[in-house]
Amino acid sequence: MSNTGSRPSSFNLDSFSRRQREILTMVDEKGFATIDSLAIHFNVTPQTIRRDINHMCGHKLLQRHHGGASSSSSVQNVDYSTRKSIMSEEKKRIAEMVAEKIPDHASLFINLGTTTEEVAAALANHKNLRVITNNLNVAVSMSNNKECQVIVAGGMVRKGDKGITGEATMDFVRQFKVDIGIIGASGIDEEGTLFDYDYHEVQVTREIIKNSHHVFLVTDHTKFTRNAMVKINDLSKIDAIFTDKTPSKNFQALLKTKDVSLYVSEDKKK
Repeated sequence: MSNTGSRPSSFNLDSFSRRQREILTMVDEKGFATIDSLAIHFNVTPQTIRRDINHMCGHKLLQRHHGGASSSSSVQNVDYSTRKSIMSEEKKRIAEMVAEKIPDHASLFINLGTTTEEVAAALANHKNLRVITNNLNVAVSMSNNKECQVIVAGGMVRKGDKGITGEATMDFVRQFKVDIGIIGASGIDEEGTLFDYDYHEVQVTREIIKNSHHVFLVTDHTKFTRNAMVKINDLSKIDAIFTDKTPSKNFQALLKTKDVSLYVSEDKKK
């Protein structure tokens, strides 16, 4: 289904080239398209496609990712299999950085998201962890660690990403108070509000934030200023952000005013 209905009705697509309009349609229909696949389809160079994508990103019609672009819709996320492949190496580096900050013998909430799933994988050698999760992918990953106790929340299971949400999930989360809650987000606006697409998922995330002594937000840099519809919470409720690229100076200043620590995986490569 195309997401063009979410764009302002006054926006004039006639100002874009025919190829750019076709790229927009293809990305809307598929949710995500790689630069290489678009270059082959249009028989042009990858550099030409990158210029097209950058032009449309400048008008907030697309969201740029490493190796491709996705729809900028605020009401519908990219499908799970595509999200899994987007920024995959960056997510692994973020996860390794988070794992270094988590001590053995810690209790954790780990919620939904492809980056939180990478964190679970990065904790494979930690000892005596107690992990509470509403993500079946996380539960399977963490259960392979013999030194880890895994507790799975009840509720409705989403078919796409094996996430568990609903009233039963929220009630379950409220029964615990853990050392660290590890959460993701689909978007962060310039004022420091966290957003996601699914209202039921957001409700669970709010409970995880309330019932964690410390909250770690794990997110790649494409989520900064990205659109999403449902408010999770303000950044002031988060203790630390783990990401792959240094955000803008304005955003860094915002983090300081909200007393949020920033960890950047690209810094560790230098």
